[in-house]
Amino acid sequence: MKLESPKVTVNKSSQDIFDFLSDIKNFEKLMPENINKFEVLEDDKFLFALQGMPEIVLKKKEVIPPNKIVLGAAGGKLDFALTGHINETSEGNSDVHLQFEGDFNPMMAMMVKGPISKFIETLVTKMPQAL
Repeated sequence: MKLESPKVTVNKSSQDIFDFLSDIKNFEKLMPENINKFEVLEDDKFLFALQGMPEIVLKKKEVIPPNKIVLGAAGGKLDFALTGHINETSEGNSDVHLQFEGDFNPMMAMMVKGPISKFIETLVTKMPQAL
């Protein structure tokens, strides 16, 4: 399953956005209103839980400064990746979008598609205000 967020423009350089996303503590500022728990476990790993959903642990898997950062599932039964794509469009302006990729059976994919789409949309739309 592959999902993409809308593209948003942030009035920051790609390096500024990359630095913000590289510090995993900043993901708490991007979380939806229905967050129940957010906890930094290590420098590159955090746990979060939304209402009605199980706890999810994300770990930084790949970084390509200043254009790409990949977070992936850290353990658990589901294997997925959340990739942030950053593209500087002009000096001090960048486009950002998130891509979610996961290997789910058809039943699971049908159940999680809506909540995950909404989740990544919330993360990206909160970025312009959070930076």
